[in-house]
Amino acid sequence: MKLASLMHGRDGRLVVVSRDLTRATDAFPVVPTMQAALDDWERCAPRLADLSEGLEHGSVPSFRFHEHDCASPLPRAYQWLDGSAYVNHVELVRKARGAQMPESFWTDPLMYQGGSDASLGPRQPVHARSEEHGVDFEAEIAVVTGDVPMGVSAAEGLGHIRLVMLVNDVSLRNLIASELAKGFGFVQSKPASAFSPVAVTPDELGEAWRGGKLHLPLLSFLNGKPFGRPDAGVDMTFDFGALIAHAARTRALSAGTIIGSGTVSNRDPDGSPGRPLAEGGLGYACIAEQRMVETIRTGAPATPFLRFGDSVRIEMKDATGHSIFGAIEQDILPHAK
Repeated sequence: MKLASLMHGRDGRLVVVSRDLTRATDAFPVVPTMQAALDDWERCAPRLADLSEGLEHGSVPSFRFHEHDCASPLPRAYQWLDGSAYVNHVELVRKARGAQMPESFWTDPLMYQGGSDASLGPRQPVHARSEEHGVDFEAEIAVVTGDVPMGVSAAEGLGHIRLVMLVNDVSLRNLIASELAKGFGFVQSKPASAFSPVAVTPDELGEAWRGGKLHLPLLSFLNGKPFGRPDAGVDMTFDFGALIAHAARTRALSAGTIIGSGTVSNRDPDGSPGRPLAEGGLGYACIAEQRMVETIRTGAPATPFLRFGDSVRIEMKDATGHSIFGAIEQDILPHAK
């Protein structure tokens, strides 16, 4: 089942989307919004699934689906927690600045709580106050949970996943170091994130969803040119069950909690840092990682962060080449004073 929220008020208008992303039907006869569906998932999910089957068979009213009409699947969420499940990415960050990585990073996930009161839609621009802030994209996978009790195990955590989607976790790289130096986490360096037009139930992903991981390449493009295609199922140290268990260790999670994977990152087969696409590698899911590899190799980064007028596209395709979630496609623009 594929679901989307069309732009409508603050919480969107829930629709069921066809598997090929061409048609949609209104979910209002069942439930008006995504959050309302998650709050009453056991009752709503089977009825939404019936709508989905009716849409595929042409037995319910439908209309043309346009990704640019979409808000984030959850335009505002009760909670957005972003992990760092690809420890290769963390290791490169520390190696580039000559710092050792604690061994605990391989066994205890990193996670921060981001702002979720207003998420960007998949076609909304990223507005920044200054290019000097070091604007970067981060292509990630995210899951949306139902209610999760405190103290669940990683295996139990997988059973609380309701939906899967893509993320552009926007980062202002040049503000991060000074914020973290205060010892109190991200705020200004992590503006609103954007999510894919469509969120899908795990069963919709077939064999690509296994072991709490999504085993498909995550595609990113910068100004229309391919930038990265790392496999989201490879080098993921902590699966989504482990991330959910980590988040729920000392508190319950409410339905509609979004948990991100962190930047998808693959090593080369020989264990060395990943290479750019132009060198036959899988590229990267953010500019910062390419800059880290450049620093490790040559002593200095060469690739600039995003500039005003740049565009970013993030997408994932199935084995037949069809888009699964639709695309996040955003321009980087100056904030209007």
